[in-house]
Amino acid sequence: MAEVGVAFLPAILGVVFDKMASQGVVDFIRGRKSTDELLQKLKIALLPMNVVLEDAEEKQVTNPNVKMWIDELKDVAYDAEDILDEIATEALQRKLDAEFPPASRKVGNLISSTFLNRFVHHIEPKIKEVLVKLEDLAKQKDVMRLQGGVGGKQNPERLSTYYVIESNTFGRDEDKKKVIDLLLSSHGWGNEMCLIAIFGMGGIGKTTLAQLVYNDNRAKQYFDLKIWFCTSEEFDVPEVKKSIIEQAALSACYIKDPEQLQVELEKNLTGKKFLLILDDVWRSMILVTTRNESIALAMHAKTHHLMELPNADYWSLFKKHAFRDGSANADPKIKEIGTQIVKKCKGLPLAIKAIGDLLWLESDVERWTKILKSDLWDLSLEETNILPALRLSYKYLPSYLKRCFANCSIFPKDHIFNKDQLVLLWMAEGFLHESKTEKMEDIGKQYFYSLVSRSLFQQSSETKLGFVMHDLVDDLAKFVSGQFGFTLDGDNSKEIKIEDDLCKAKYLRTFLQLGYSYRSIENKMPSACRCLRVLSLSGIGITKLPDSISKMKHLRYLDLSFTNIKCLPNSMCNLCNLQTLKLSNCWSLDRLPRVMRKLINLRHLEIDDTQALKEMPTQMGKLKYLQTLTKFIVSKHNGSCIGELGKLINVRGKLSIWELQNVRLAEDALDIGLKDNDHLKELVLHAQWNPTNEYGIWESQRGILENLQPHKSLERLTINYYHGKGFPDWIARLPSLANISYMELRNCKYCGALPKVVTVDTEFYGNSSLTTPFGGLEILRLENMSNWEN
Repeated sequence: MAEVGVAFLPAILGVVFDKMASQGVVDFIRGRKSTDELLQKLKIALLPMNVVLEDAEEKQVTNPNVKMWIDELKDVAYDAEDILDEIATEALQRKLDAEFPPASRKVGNLISSTFLNRFVHHIEPKIKEVLVKLEDLAKQKDVMRLQGGVGGKQNPERLSTYYVIESNTFGRDEDKKKVIDLLLSSHGWGNEMCLIAIFGMGGIGKTTLAQLVYNDNRAKQYFDLKIWFCTSEEFDVPEVKKSIIEQAALSACYIKDPEQLQVELEKNLTGKKFLLILDDVWRSMILVTTRNESIALAMHAKTHHLMELPNADYWSLFKKHAFRDGSANADPKIKEIGTQIVKKCKGLPLAIKAIGDLLWLESDVERWTKILKSDLWDLSLEETNILPALRLSYKYLPSYLKRCFANCSIFPKDHIFNKDQLVLLWMAEGFLHESKTEKMEDIGKQYFYSLVSRSLFQQSSETKLGFVMHDLVDDLAKFVSGQFGFTLDGDNSKEIKIEDDLCKAKYLRTFLQLGYSYRSIENKMPSACRCLRVLSLSGIGITKLPDSISKMKHLRYLDLSFTNIKCLPNSMCNLCNLQTLKLSNCWSLDRLPRVMRKLINLRHLEIDDTQALKEMPTQMGKLKYLQTLTKFIVSKHNGSCIGELGKLINVRGKLSIWELQNVRLAEDALDIGLKDNDHLKELVLHAQWNPTNEYGIWESQRGILENLQPHKSLERLTINYYHGKGFPDWIARLPSLANISYMELRNCKYCGALPKVVTVDTEFYGNSSLTTPFGGLEILRLENMSNWEN
């Protein structure tokens, strides 16, 4: 088992204490004196451990016994977490048994009682075993004289700007000018390739400088094409070529053959002046960034050595991050201490920003002095590759942010992650807890932006929707967390042996497949995998799940998207903790488990692009926590009719409603309450109405569509195969769709016009002085509208 830094331990213990106070555990131990007493002893035994962790953090560097003690405590904390999760799951399962009782209530009660006693006899010895280990660790703690420390107050939260904005950078104007001059200078180059390398130590701002050059207006005007590619530690030439082709052709590239790939590359680049930036390391100008000068020299590149920030810019960058008012009203003592802290950052912008974010709005001189005099500044960068400023930034994170940040160590370097996706992973790990006023997902987003504001996450230069961690921040995450996840890498043709590969770690919580793979996988889930919280098999060559999936009682996140799976076993509906189920782009999937209503904790169900899927399971309306339902198929049967959709009042984001021809009465559509759902941002309405000339049928279709009017906050609308003679009035009635930016009308062949609109011109889509139904409309797509005139 890989080591876990002591700074991560409060995060693990925090989860344990949270689970101890959870409703499921509290309900289970009520009236069970022996179990209650054992859990109280467990809490009492863990509290002193939590108190001495700050002291242990300081002493582990010089005392290997303290490090061993930390590792043992980590293992015990994981044991305790699993025990509490088992208890909460048992309580939830009993609640489900009451809601879905066996055919014979009497026999069911007898069986339930027998299983309960068996569970109690199984769980209590486990608690006692943990208590024995904690007792031994307490004795060791006393021998090593670990003492409780007084932690400083936690920093206030703030949001920051995530884009690389030139006004937010300091001291790089001359560097940018030199690099652009090299790029634009045509003397001596002729038609040959020009290669320029920016090199410098990690965290000094090479990527930021490259971004400034990339976005400069002179570069935009000079080059026909600009391409950005962020390389990883393992440089993959075919992937670089694919990325260049995709950015040049503005379409996906699926070519695998190396020769065809080269031909396509030349086809897209021949005759063009292009700028290719390879961040973190090939017929016009290529700019690379690298920490190693020898790499630049080996490429025979012209080089620009990026040095530390000039002294005059140290303070400008620091105060922008450390003071809300630009330090104008800061205490003189604070300013003096701040200048000393900045010197310790040795001119590295990443370090300066991180330490400035740490001290933001902090006016306590004692706190600033404590950070200035921290022993962490003296730790060798060569040995651990962790910047002292980043160590400090992590040390003073609130524990709830520590565990979220450390969880990101599961990603490979330069991996682009999505905010919403990451929040779901945090939720599955038990890091987020719902309050009376906020959902777990909303709390998770706040945590995410808090980490952005501390410069631990930054926006990807490749996509505005993606975020990355700087290489040095990634090193920090891996250092503090250890390997508690398992990420597939290497040869895509390799077959995954679950028994061998999936069970390498006793406390494996996460099995995560990133990207698409041509691997195959054995269809069995061993008992050793029962601790899994996250299981992602996305893109793997899997055709079915075994019934034994039901044994993974802790599972909260299951991703089977982009697989060849055809159906799901009904046994998976026993996964009562499951929160997220991803099935998008499962083109062979033709049915969902018939008792999905038993997945009472399901919050996110993604089933986009599942064309073979023809109907929904019955009583979907019982999934009261469901927030994501990307597709709902209206059935003729009462159990999966449109009325079930009306019971899902928490659905947000995107919703596609299919087979609207099965809605019997227009009034049934009104029951969904779309007009009151202000969390819905995208709506797709799809029907297979038969073409008809009957006026009554036209009006019936129009009535159904009329009653599906969305809230005015809707941003994207698609209507497909509507065969009414005219659209409902809400499509063009102010202010019903004031926020629409995308509208697509397809195969609505009997509609000759939009309501109250004779022609599509400025009267329809607006100009700077005219108020119109669609003032914010950016894209209007009309397809197969045979009766359209203007």
